[in-house]
Amino acid sequence: MNNSDYNKAENAVNNTEESLKSTATDAKWKVEELADRAKDYINEKRNNDQEAQQEDWFDRVKNNASDAWDNIKDKANDAWEKTKDASEDVKAEWNKKTN
Repeated sequence: MNNSDYNKAENAVNNTEESLKSTATDAKWKVEELADRAKDYINEKRNNDQEAQQEDWFDRVKNNASDAWDNIKDKANDAWEKTKDASEDVKAEWNKKTN
């Protein structure tokens, strides 16, 4: 097996890592934004003459986190499949060279 095969596998792993980092960075609600979103929620309730409730706020956060998790999970799955495919290619090439 030549170095280019190893390089392809290594590049696939690096691309997977970058994809996961990008997905995590692009999550809908970053931690820094939660305080601002909470203030917006409280003001929204106040403007509508309603009581802001912690459980209602948590439901909003949970729904958003669930959506973000689904996005991360999809990207992680794609990255896994690409890495697995590259690994299988390297393995097949190795088998060709050693058999």
